[in-house]
Amino acid sequence: MKRFIYADNAATTQLDMDAFEAMKPYLLGEYGNASQPYSFARTAKKALKNSRETIAQCIGAEPEEIFFTSGGTESNNWAIKGTAFSGSTKHAFITSVIEHHAILRPCTDIESMGYPVSYLPVDCTGTVNVGTLSEYINSDTRLVSIMTANNEIGSIQDISALATVAHSYGAIFHTDAVQAVGHIEIDVNLLGVDMLSASAHKFNGPKGIGFLYVRKGTPLMPYASGGGQEHHMRAGTENVASIVGMATALKKNVAAMKDIASHLALLENRLLVGLSNANIRFSRNGSEAHIPGNLSLSFPGYSGEALLHRLDLMGICVSTGSACNSQETQISHVLQAIGLNEEKAKGTIRLSFGKNNSENDIDVIIDVLRKILENSVTRF
Repeated sequence: MKRFIYADNAATTQLDMDAFEAMKPYLLGEYGNASQPYSFARTAKKALKNSRETIAQCIGAEPEEIFFTSGGTESNNWAIKGTAFSGSTKHAFITSVIEHHAILRPCTDIESMGYPVSYLPVDCTGTVNVGTLSEYINSDTRLVSIMTANNEIGSIQDISALATVAHSYGAIFHTDAVQAVGHIEIDVNLLGVDMLSASAHKFNGPKGIGFLYVRKGTPLMPYASGGGQEHHMRAGTENVASIVGMATALKKNVAAMKDIASHLALLENRLLVGLSNANIRFSRNGSEAHIPGNLSLSFPGYSGEALLHRLDLMGICVSTGSACNSQETQISHVLQAIGLNEEKAKGTIRLSFGKNNSENDIDVIIDVLRKILENSVTRF
């Protein structure tokens, strides 16, 4: 059997078997529409209620503050555009330069409609300075959106401090927590956020489902008009099976969070020590405060894109910090924002481990990387 090691869990995770089993009844026998009044719909309706309560408990929210979406991209778009269009005045928005494109592009959309948007710089670790937000924000700011943890370099922000600044100016605070939910402790009350986005496939749930937390009283336009689903805020028949799978996966990951984090810390250390012992020259990007298992590594003088493809040929999946086309290599906006020079940026790959990775996986990756890096084909 061909070797296969999956080290790209920040992109998506393997569906948890318990989540899969929880989903099956709602894909087969219990396929009723939860909005219907007859008895056959009651099981689906109860599943929605229970799932909403489970997810709320996992993040310290109230059930009625949880709105099911198709995933992080929809949740982010809803938070940005739903806030912008909830009033008649085109107030200002603030985000950071290292946000996911699911934030940056909606911000570009509203900018084109006349809404002022400011983009906060970050330091070399990918951290938004609280003082920087204080310099940019004013009484006209409607929304501040800063991600909890970065998808490329794993850096975790001081969300509670940033939210405090936003609220002191009367602004709403949203966080894209897609990389964080299910991996680090999240309590919306301790964080002080008004809205929070999450996506199930990042914590071993199914793809195509997520949620947006919206604190009671936060002004927000409905995402879609039609039926009365999701408290009349997002019309459309609910994806009951995926919602159940999401709730099951999140509850399971939250319960095992400390053990998983310890396991991932062990894998991280094994990789870094192993690469050093193999005399491989590299540097790590991001902050000491980072999502467990997320490592952005730069190999100066080598092509990250070539490394990705060579690793893929050896059955190892990783991600890269740049994208190539026939004309040029485009360096990630995140790596540019933290000030990596071109050589380091082009030589960057991301390895993101999950609970199913083993120490043997790490040893194989180290050995394969050592052999690949000895081959000058991967150099610029």
